Amino acid sequence: MKHLILGNGPAGVIAAETIRKGAPRDDIILIGDEPEPPYSRMAIPYLLSGSIGEAGTYLRKDKDHFASRRITLRTGRAKSVDTAKRAVLLDDGTALAFDRLLIATGSRPAAPPIEGIDLPGVHPCWTLADARKIMGLAKSGARVLQMGAGFIGCIIMQALASRGVALSVVEMGDRMVPRMMGEGAGGMIKRWVQSKGVKVHTSSRVVAIEKEGSALRASLSTGMKVDADLVICATGVLPNIEFLRHSGIECSQGVVTDEYLQTKVPGIYAAGDCAEALDVISRRHIVSAVQPNAADQAYCAG
Repeated sequence: MKHLILGNGPAGVIAAETIRKGAPRDDIILIGDEPEPPYSRMAIPYLLSGSIGEAGTYLRKDKDHFASRRITLRTGRAKSVDTAKRAVLLDDGTALAFDRLLIATGSRPAAPPIEGIDLPGVHPCWTLADARKIMGLAKSGARVLQMGAGFIGCIIMQALASRGVALSVVEMGDRMVPRMMGEGAGGMIKRWVQSKGVKVHTSSRVVAIEKEGSALRASLSTGMKVDADLVICATGVLPNIEFLRHSGIECSQGVVTDEYLQTKVPGIYAAGDCAEALDVISRRHIVSAVQPNAADQAYCAG
């Protein structure tokens, strides 16, 4: 039996290990599209703060971990899936056959449609490559503007503040962490953050970013202008499912699965940020893009 896993984040890694425990002789191929060993994106803020080094973000610290379990690591990005031929086409033209397929491709930053969003000095905080660029710019005293004050955004904000930057935060909601906190709690977080010297602009959004000399200038919907040496985009994520178009695998917001994380195509599963799984309590399909949920789904799918 050949098991092909697209995505080497927490969901992909845990699923591969789970499969190996139950199928000691099967072939397992784990594909990631970054050159680094499998790592946790949730550890990146701790890298920014200096609490850990890059190796501290790795999901498995033993360099022989995957080889000792006969889990083959491969770098590549899925371009399409042929469910009839049971094969995945990679962007380098390679076709990989499978008996069982797990789609664990995660999510990507949702870049807002803002003029200047592609300027140098504007970065998401999503990959180790992003983190390296941010650390090169977020020096003590640097002016940093962060777009987004959701749950993940606040963790990033804390890491940036620990670097001694002059930090401003813009949030479209009327409070911080608007999707998780009510008005009272969100307001408390805002006041506490402001007491630490962070400038917070709620009920506001960045409408344009332009180059201003060697720095950047962001125009807000309130009419304010904010100068920055670095702009961080933390405005949410989207599931990585575009390559499944025309595959016959049902997708809505994410890859639609049943309670066992299997799609309507037998032998093809999904887990993690890209999965729109059946919630057994509400009986609705939902995307739950948090790492603990990705881990639980990976055990189930594996």
